Amino acid sequence: MKVRLITDSACDLPIDYIENNQIEVAPLMVNINGKFIPDDLGQSLKHEDFYKMIKEGAMPSTTQVNVGTFLEIFKKYVKQGETILYIGLSSALSGTYNSSNTAREMILEEYPDAKIYIIDSLSASVGEGLLVYKANEMLNNNIDIDEVVKFIENTKRHVIHAITVDDLNHLKRGGRISGAVATVGSLLGIKPTLKIDDEGKAIPGDKIKGRKKALKYLVKQLKDKAINPEEQVIFICNADCKDEAEDIKKMILEEVTVKDIIITSIGSVIGTHGGPGTLGVVFIGTER
Repeated sequence: MKVRLITDSACDLPIDYIENNQIEVAPLMVNINGKFIPDDLGQSLKHEDFYKMIKEGAMPSTTQVNVGTFLEIFKKYVKQGETILYIGLSSALSGTYNSSNTAREMILEEYPDAKIYIIDSLSASVGEGLLVYKANEMLNNNIDIDEVVKFIENTKRHVIHAITVDDLNHLKRGGRISGAVATVGSLLGIKPTLKIDDEGKAIPGDKIKGRKKALKYLVKQLKDKAINPEEQVIFICNADCKDEAEDIKKMILEEVTVKDIIITSIGSVIGTHGGPGTLGVVFIGTER
């Protein structure tokens, strides 16, 4: 039975990769300047235009994928006789995972023989995307769906997110840090780091003074924590700062042997919370 791999737009994978591998993407929504726009990997609203709007003062908000959207997607593939594997944004960061579970239960009432596997990635952006990438690789190698699910479940808490943001005020708006911390940090030139913990929550990491040191910190996290990096595809995600992403790629290649590096753009949902200048290095490592 054919397996249909499904994810959501918070995965931040390149649109070409998604289309070439026929992966279905459920879009979250972004509300910016009074308009609700699908976060569909930059198709409805180009990433550079989104970040330009933020720099001009827009204050976007985001909305989870609703149950109706999942019902429509799941039903389409169940009616085609396909098995579904959905890997979604961390349940600690969005209600999207809960929506998918509700939709699954409703589908099973109508189609009791349907096979729908749902995985809470406990990750965000290309952390979620990395798990989708691995699952797709395994499915393309004809590995049994139960083995794929077992691997992803066993791996997800080893997906390391080493992240730095450029402007503390976006984190303040999202309730990640207090206003006082944001003000003092900005005055001191502090570039905070973030990580995703074992519960899938975004939590503060080390505080680094200066942007260049923050970029070096991301590379050091990879050097210190990566498991068999020579066998890994490393992901670098960036919010309208591709030149710095390329700098990080160069630093990694000078210091670590890796299988490959994929640079991706952070979409509007994740970008709403991190803001322009957010950078992340994502890989499989020892512990979060």
